[in-house]
Amino acid sequence: MVFPRQRRGARDSPASARTGPGPLLGAARHSAGRTTAVFVCSAASAAASLALPALVGRALDLLLDRDRDAGFWVVLCAVAITAEVLLDALVALLSGTTNARSTAWLRTRGLARFLAAPPEHGARFSPGEVAARLSANATEAGTAPVTAAALAASLLAPAGAIVALLLIDLWTALAFLVGLPLLVLVLRSFARGSSDSVARYQRVQSDIASRLVEALGGARTIAAAGTSEHERARILAPLSELGMQGRRMWSVHGSAVARSGVLMPLLTTGVLAVGGARLASGRISVGELLAASRYAALAAGVGAVAGLLGSLIRSRSAARRTSALLDLPAMTYGDASLPPDGRGTLELRGVQVVRDGQRLLSDVDLEIPGGTSAAVVGRSGAGKSMLAAVAGRLTDPDEGRVLLDGVRLEAVERGRLRREVGYAFERPVLFGDTIGEALSSGAERASSRRIRSAARAASADAFVRLLPRGYDTPPAEAPLSGGELQRLGLARAFAHAGRLLILDDATSSLDTVTERQVERALVQDVRAGTRLVVAHRLSSAVRADLVIWLEEGRVRAVGPHAELWRNPAYRAVFAVPDAAASDPAAHGPATSETPASSGAASEGSVRYGTAQPTAAPLERPGR
Repeated sequence: MVFPRQRRGARDSPASARTGPGPLLGAARHSAGRTTAVFVCSAASAAASLALPALVGRALDLLLDRDRDAGFWVVLCAVAITAEVLLDALVALLSGTTNARSTAWLRTRGLARFLAAPPEHGARFSPGEVAARLSANATEAGTAPVTAAALAASLLAPAGAIVALLLIDLWTALAFLVGLPLLVLVLRSFARGSSDSVARYQRVQSDIASRLVEALGGARTIAAAGTSEHERARILAPLSELGMQGRRMWSVHGSAVARSGVLMPLLTTGVLAVGGARLASGRISVGELLAASRYAALAAGVGAVAGLLGSLIRSRSAARRTSALLDLPAMTYGDASLPPDGRGTLELRGVQVVRDGQRLLSDVDLEIPGGTSAAVVGRSGAGKSMLAAVAGRLTDPDEGRVLLDGVRLEAVERGRLRREVGYAFERPVLFGDTIGEALSSGAERASSRRIRSAARAASADAFVRLLPRGYDTPPAEAPLSGGELQRLGLARAFAHAGRLLILDDATSSLDTVTERQVERALVQDVRAGTRLVVAHRLSSAVRADLVIWLEEGRVRAVGPHAELWRNPAYRAVFAVPDAAASDPAAHGPATSETPASSGAASEGSVRYGTAQPTAAPLERPGR
């Protein structure tokens, strides 16, 4: 079976199929009420500023004529000034809260989408790049709704001022309109120049953040190697380009401001000159000349649009970077349940996985009986971890089907699937304020009793109780070795073990004695089910019921270890010295401690024996 092409295309280009509205449109919809309020208040403030020159002009004419109605017009002027001040204050308050809400929406949606996407999609972004996109870029993108509303409102005052100039005197208005095309050209040039420089500036910022996070994660390695100066130079190397783009950005902005700063006074002066001539000829009054000068200043305010336009350009560029996270394809789930009496039978039928043009798994056909412990072995790059990811649906195959107890994984309801499929990894990460909380986190929260039982099974309880606050110790304050961290990862998996438990090289940092103790506890103390173990150690293959031998993404053979051991190519996977290789009994037979079984253990008890075979291993033709 082939999955829909749209899904495959999303892997090649996450932005190729938008999964929702653009980030700017989405943020605007989320804060539509507040953004509308910002626009209405800004428009009302612009209306007050437009009314004020006319009111002042009228009041001045009445005062010069000693008209008794002059006092009323002076009061109206005071009301307009007060309204403008109060409305501007309200706009500032609404803008701050709206920007915060929009930014929070972008960050929440971006993070949720990043976590909901298959891991290989998120892996395209470095941790530093994700942090930059969710912090600085989301903050700038979050200002877009308010900036757009303010920009639209800011155009009302100049447009209204030009209309008012036309109503006062046609020739005075024409004196201003003559230079308006030049102003439009200045703004257009500013928009074009800013867009490219802002995008480059934000990209370099993200690059520096990525390098810094990498260095912080490898601080001990840097200190041990004595390469701190080299790393500092590597992290700061993009600063020169950052500075260049910053200077370019401000140069474009300064050029636009300078040009508009020269053009606007010239236009205002032209309006006053024409208005003075019209006053001298008796065509307009003193109050009308005062109003015309004020309206010319308001109309000249279109030059101040450059600042808002620059902010909107930065927001749009930042939104493009944030949208890369919002456009990640989310993994979809069905609403099916798994059979309540299922033993964890895992089937892979014609599974193929292609990543970046490379075939990682090809024509994989497997059936692992419920209750069986299966070891996945092969050389580096054989596809072991990808098989583990497909088996528990951390990713979907490009072709083929994966079934658990006869039900396709993509059809299973998300909570049910995650309760029944558990994972432990080579480098586990502990999430939570305390170690106890980190171990309890999962599709279902595990009880304290279950956590401690799982920790004992993973040989972690003893060292956890020695920590300053035991299970209440914050993970950051716990001095954990690599082996102790792996044991905590195993404890978390054991506490949430379902019918399928997948260990992806999860015991690589354990010593032989501890590994054996964990394996015994896994058989005796952890919920019975199917075990899929990505193994690099020979001992893990020896004690498994079944071994899956991968080579270049294909299943080379499946069978008990003792049978596979007869094949020299299989022995070469473990790079065993010739002396040991000449004695298969040194690695194959069961011992009294690990009794032999026929492959699949009975329900409730998974046997980690070496499984004397009942049939020859299934080796692929042509091998």
